[in-house]
Amino acid sequence: MAKKEKKRKEKPTKKETTLTSVNLSKKNILFFGIGLILVIIGFIMLAAGDIMLAPILLVVGYLVFFPLGILLK
Repeated sequence: MAKKEKKRKEKPTKKETTLTSVNLSKKNILFFGIGLILVIIGFIMLAAGDIMLAPILLVVGYLVFFPLGILLK
Protein backbone atom coordinates (compact mmCIF):
# COMPACT_ATOMS: atom_id res chain seq x y z
CA MET A 1 0.00 0.00 0.00
CA ALA A 2 1.14 3.48 -0.71
CA LYS A 3 1.52 5.71 2.23
CA LYS A 4 -0.61 8.77 2.17
CA GLU A 5 1.38 11.93 2.52
CA LYS A 6 0.12 14.26 5.13
CA LYS A 7 0.00 17.78 3.96
CA ARG A 8 1.31 20.26 6.40
CA LYS A 9 -0.93 23.14 7.08
CA GLU A 10 1.13 26.27 6.94
CA LYS A 11 0.31 28.84 9.50
CA PRO A 12 -0.54 32.17 7.98
CA THR A 13 2.24 34.63 8.54
CA LYS A 14 1.43 37.48 10.82
CA LYS A 15 1.87 40.90 9.42
CA GLU A 16 4.70 42.70 11.05
CA THR A 17 3.46 45.52 13.16
CA THR A 18 5.70 48.41 13.85
CA LEU A 19 5.19 50.58 16.85
CA THR A 20 5.99 54.19 16.38
CA SER A 21 8.08 55.63 19.11
CA VAL A 22 6.67 58.62 20.88
CA ASN A 23 9.25 61.21 21.73
CA LEU A 24 7.87 63.58 24.32
CA SER A 25 9.67 66.84 24.71
CA LYS A 26 9.71 69.02 27.81
CA LYS A 27 6.94 71.14 26.31
CA ASN A 28 4.67 68.08 25.89
CA ILE A 29 5.29 66.93 29.44
CA LEU A 30 4.64 70.46 30.71
CA PHE A 31 1.24 70.60 28.98
CA PHE A 32 0.34 67.14 30.32
CA GLY A 33 1.37 68.24 33.81
CA ILE A 34 -0.68 71.45 33.68
CA GLY A 35 -3.68 69.50 32.40
CA LEU A 36 -3.32 66.91 35.14
CA ILE A 37 -3.08 69.59 37.84
CA LEU A 38 -6.17 71.37 36.46
CA VAL A 39 -8.14 68.12 36.39
CA ILE A 40 -7.15 67.21 39.95
CA ILE A 41 -8.04 70.69 41.23
CA GLY A 42 -11.31 70.54 39.28
CA PHE A 43 -12.32 67.23 40.86
CA ILE A 44 -11.38 68.45 44.34
CA MET A 45 -13.46 71.58 43.84
CA LEU A 46 -16.32 69.53 42.46
CA ALA A 47 -16.26 67.29 45.53
CA ALA A 48 -16.30 70.40 47.73
CA GLY A 49 -19.47 71.60 46.03
CA ASP A 50 -18.23 74.33 43.69
CA ILE A 51 -20.36 74.07 40.58
CA MET A 52 -19.09 77.18 38.81
CA LEU A 53 -15.31 76.92 38.53
CA ALA A 54 -14.84 73.13 38.77
CA PRO A 55 -16.45 72.23 35.41
CA ILE A 56 -14.48 74.99 33.69
CA LEU A 57 -11.20 73.63 35.07
CA LEU A 58 -12.13 70.08 34.03
CA VAL A 59 -13.07 71.11 30.49
CA VAL A 60 -9.92 73.20 30.05
CA GLY A 61 -7.76 70.38 31.41
CA TYR A 62 -9.31 67.63 29.29
CA LEU A 63 -10.07 69.50 26.08
CA VAL A 64 -7.20 71.99 25.89
CA PHE A 65 -4.08 70.88 27.73
CA PHE A 66 -4.19 67.10 27.17
CA PRO A 67 -4.61 67.44 23.38
CA LEU A 68 -1.89 70.10 23.29
CA GLY A 69 0.40 67.72 25.12
CA ILE A 70 -0.23 65.08 22.47
CA LEU A 71 -0.24 67.19 19.31
CA LEU A 72 2.53 69.74 19.80
CA LYS A 73 6.03 68.86 18.73
